[in-house]
Amino acid sequence: MGGLRPRKELGQHFLRSDSVIRQILAAADGLAGVLEIGPGPGILTQGLAARSTVIALELDDRLAEEAARVAPKARILRQDALQADWAALLGELPQPCGIVSNMPYQISAQLLVRTADCAGLIDRAVLMMQKEVGEKLLALPGDSRRGSLSVWIQACFTLQRVCSVPPGAFRPPPKVDSLVLRLTPRAEPAWTSREQSLVRRAFSRPLKTLGNNLKQEVVDWEAADVSPGSRPHQLVEEEWKRLIAAWSNSPNG
Repeated sequence: MGGLRPRKELGQHFLRSDSVIRQILAAADGLAGVLEIGPGPGILTQGLAARSTVIALELDDRLAEEAARVAPKARILRQDALQADWAALLGELPQPCGIVSNMPYQISAQLLVRTADCAGLIDRAVLMMQKEVGEKLLALPGDSRRGSLSVWIQACFTLQRVCSVPPGAFRPPPKVDSLVLRLTPRAEPAWTSREQSLVRRAFSRPLKTLGNNLKQEVVDWEAADVSPGSRPHQLVEEEWKRLIAAWSNSPNG
């Protein structure tokens, strides 16, 4: 990494643990094409490009240059991952393809949504995130940590833990632990953005009941066979499906 220093304002932490790198590469094994989001100085990129066709998106010019130097086989694009056309880039990669990322903490939610939008285009995603975020994604019905993103990501993927990552695996060490998850797309089609919006509104005040959070919506609660007195984190997937159907079929749904 030479004399490169992480930029605090961009939330940069450079991965340096050989053990974590090996586990991420193992989780991505078998992918012919990889879209890497935020390669940083190219530590992971180098290993990925040794066996896959890699397109990497890096906003920081310094890091893009370093990644291109250490991983000359990879195609490094100086682009903002939140603005780039992921679907188009994935379409340029050989199959099977996937997404790999050590996600910046401050935009991890947006990157997870972008990943979910591409669920039908990939074989898997291997993502590192703040442990708290990963635990929320894994939270099962009844767990108070469960939120709208948990419901949406679980509707799109099956999730597996790859490894926990302590702060010392990075330079500089962050103040929190991290978690690497492997996301495998499910065969069922994902919900539409309109349906996602209902789930978000249902979680607008997580401690309130569904009836309170959705009081502006027209929902046939009897048809949904869901109690308006339930909290959103309590619902299982089938209940969400019935609730969405009962809302979609209502006059104002």
